[in-house]
Amino acid sequence: MDVDSFIKDAVADIKVSVRDGKAIIALSGGVDSSVCAILAYRALGERLIPVYVDTGLMRKGETDRIREVFKFMDPKIVDASGQFFAALKGVTDPEKKRKAVGETFIRVFEQVAQDIKADYLLQGTIYPDRIESEGGIKSHHNVGGMPSHIAFKGVVEPIADLYKDEVREVARALKLPEEISERMPFPGPGLSVRVIGEVTPEKIAVAREANAIVEEELVHQYHPWQCLAALLEKGTGVKGDNRCHGWIIAVRAVESRDAMTANHMELPWKTLNRISSRITSEIPSVARVVYDITPKPPATIEFE
Repeated sequence: MDVDSFIKDAVADIKVSVRDGKAIIALSGGVDSSVCAILAYRALGERLIPVYVDTGLMRKGETDRIREVFKFMDPKIVDASGQFFAALKGVTDPEKKRKAVGETFIRVFEQVAQDIKADYLLQGTIYPDRIESEGGIKSHHNVGGMPSHIAFKGVVEPIADLYKDEVREVARALKLPEEISERMPFPGPGLSVRVIGEVTPEKIAVAREANAIVEEELVHQYHPWQCLAALLEKGTGVKGDNRCHGWIIAVRAVESRDAMTANHMELPWKTLNRISSRITSEIPSVARVVYDITPKPPATIEFE
């Protein structure tokens, strides 16, 4: 890929797509949406409004981090956690979860767009999102999870034909900080796809703390393509001298090139032991920790 030509063409395409209108960019802070935001900013300038939606399903400290990293673009921060938890109440099927999250995102963006009189939505859909959604593997919230009716004149996806490694090339060429260009993927539906069964604030709080521990232990030392903690179900354990019925946390760390296939990382036992010890001691409601060694395929990287 000729990165410089891609950037030039993408900026030109955004100008043509939006014309003289205003647009909002769905900004998550990941490399995909960040690349889109910079490309769109070059094309539209002040006619672009970055919108970060706090779904209540984000990682620990995420909202404050986004506010700081992207302060030069003055992003609009929208707390919609109540709407997302309401949309997910009682939902246990993974596909229905993704569609509920996708529709809620769109409705929030529609309201913001109406308030600021923007007609277009830009988002960081990439090629693997489309393959997995259209192939029936799982509906990505920004592809198969989107509702059929949306109140935008158009949805613009500047990097929809790129794989993740190509997006990173563009990010480096755009001089994005390494913290962004090399950032580990995080799912659009957030921690909701790292909770098996119904999503509740209690479960998300446990998953959030467990994910923070896993990232602290693995990201800088082992540089995984992706690592995460998923909340499964409850199991019997012993804490102190008492029986407990606590959450089971699955830890996953994988190596990959483009997310289409992946293999588990062969982590040292001392590292896995430390992760297990930290999660069970720092999160009182967790009874046990397991390590997922299933490749993709047959598994996916995320749990739902």
